Amino acid sequence: MPKIVIISSSVRNGRNSHRVALYFKNYLEENKIGTAEILDLNNYKFPLFDERLQYQPLPTPGAVLFADKVKSADGVIIVTPEYNGGYPASIKNVVDLLYNEWHRKPVAISTVSDGSFGGSQVIISLQFTLWKIRAWTVPAMFPVPEVNKAFDESGNPTDKQKTDKRASHFINELLWCIEARTRMEDFKNG
Repeated sequence: MPKIVIISSSVRNGRNSHRVALYFKNYLEENKIGTAEILDLNNYKFPLFDERLQYQPLPTPGAVLFADKVKSADGVIIVTPEYNGGYPASIKNVVDLLYNEWHRKPVAISTVSDGSFGGSQVIISLQFTLWKIRAWTVPAMFPVPEVNKAFDESGNPTDKQKTDKRASHFINELLWCIEARTRMEDFKNG
């Protein structure tokens, strides 16, 4: 079973995007698709980026732990809200903190908003940033408009059947990329 980490990007008070991170964790575990762990940036309290982790003389234990979890994961789901047409500084901060850990890592992006666009304005800019550091972004997207109406605080969707159907396509694309990467690594090492 693949090991998937879910990065909950928002550190904002009263955040709603974390609901979607909880949903994906539950979905992956309930359907026995893989192991799932949420890396909640609100818990890490990273300082503002001043240098890549690999060049820091005394990195924080939290930064080292976070890097290890991303590196050891088979795939990553980033759940990010859209703030004024962009993604929050918290996710940019950790994307820039790491480098080798992102190399060819399959990354699926779920965007979230309180409005009707579901964070669609943020997807391209986040994808571009991830491409620049050599991550492999999954082509499937999972936008969530009006997140506070679509999920409760525990991550339960209001329309489970419809949400699970969308999630199945999204997760299957991530799994395909994980499998492709595994086969390529085996071929290269083989």
